Parts: sequence; structure tokens; C-alpha cells
Amino acid sequence: MPNAIATRPEPNRVEELDQRLAAAGTLEARLALITSAAPGRIAFSTSLGLEDQVIHHAIAQTGAPVDMFTLDTGRHFPETLDVIEASERRYRLKIRVVAPDAAEIEALVHRDGINGFRQSVEARKSCCDVRKVRPLHRALAGAGVWITGLRREQSTGRQSVTFATLDSDLNVLKVNPLADWSRDRLEEYVQRYDVPVNALHNRGFPSIGCQPCTRAVRPGEDIRSGRWWWENAEGRECGLHRRPPNNAVGT
Repeated sequence: MPNAIATRPEPNRVEELDQRLAAAGTLEARLALITSAAPGRIAFSTSLGLEDQVIHHAIAQTGAPVDMFTLDTGRHFPETLDVIEASERRYRLKIRVVAPDAAEIEALVHRDGINGFRQSVEARKSCCDVRKVRPLHRALAGAGVWITGLRREQSTGRQSVTFATLDSDLNVLKVNPLADWSRDRLEEYVQRYDVPVNALHNRGFPSIGCQPCTRAVRPGEDIRSGRWWWENAEGRECGLHRRPPNNAVGT
């Protein structure tokens, strides 16, 4: 169900925040702007990837009051789960682990099979819906702001990502403080501050999702080409940043 927030910003205020975030010189300054403009609880959904680890570091350094959580789909690489432990040990900030509903997982597997997501785009999106989208909705319940690590450079479909927008599906102010960052800038930040990162990044995995749905990328490929590689490139999103599929289990 969509969230209800106490104070929903007017569109002109969102546009103003977008412009102020664009003008801010550092990630830390952007977090300060987000904190000052937040209409309620600030939630950060971390995928434990490079972008989100950079944001995690900045949150720890600034002390920003952020509820940090990650979605444990049950199909992650062991290296991804290792990042949780390494990050909590380094920053002393707890990462809330949100799991999918067990009954929904059982119904999905009963209907489509254990690896049914490879049978069709619709089946794969249903899997993402149960394992990611629905848990995301629960985790964001009551939040006023949702911080993500989206960047324009990540894929063709994300080239129009703004710094701030109203997510009408979730009824939250969605902010993307790394929208204009390049891959080189991310890597420079990680090296400068010795940010803990997934070991798979050094093995050809710039974008890491569930283990059965992620492969290493080849030289010259888009950084998200290793995600759901058997599908048409135009539709490779899991639904976290789009509407959920119409044939989701339980709907």
C-alpha cells in the first residue's frame, strides 16, 4: 500500500530542492540539504553496491538521521552479505535487513518453479515484485524521504534521473544525491576514504543483484548489462524504481 506522509512537499518545493541539490558541491552538503528538507523519517535503501556504500560512508561521517535498510531477497551472492558485516563493523551503524514474506515466496515458487524467473519477463518481474518491491513498500511505510543511489550514467533508462522527485506510487519524496556522479568519481571516493565494497566489483561485476540474475560484464558493455542478460536490454529493471507487474503473486 502507498505510504502516507505527514507533510507532502508542494511540486515547486521539490523543484527547488532538486536545483539546490544540483548546486551543492559535495555529497555531504547534499545530505545536509536532504535532512533539512525532510518531511518526516528519512529512509535509505542500500543495495550494498558501490553507489550505496559511498552514501553509507557519507551518512556515517555526517551523522545524518537516516533509517538504513537492505532487502535480503534470499538469492544474494555470499560476497554481498559480507558487505553488511564489514560495513556495520566499520561504521557502527546497524543496517536493517528486510526479508520477503515467506508465504508469498512459497506461492511464487509453487507457481513458477525455483528458477521460473527465466521463463518469461513477466515471471521474472513477479519474482522481483515478491522479493524486492513488496518488502520495499513495507520498509518505507511511514517514511517521508527515500534516499537511493541512482545515477544517470548507470543505464540508458536512467539518464533522466533527477535529484529530487515525488514518487507517486510510494507517496514519498525520492532523492538521488549521486544522480550526476560518474563511475570514476565513485571509485575515487571509495579509494580516498577506504570504503568497504563488494569483492565482486573487482571481478567484473559493476552492478550486483541476485546471484542467478547477475553475470560479469564484458569490456565495453553497459554497466547494467550483466543484470537479467537474457532479456531485452530496454526492460532490465526490477520494479523498485517502476510500477510492480500486473501478474504479481497474491494480487
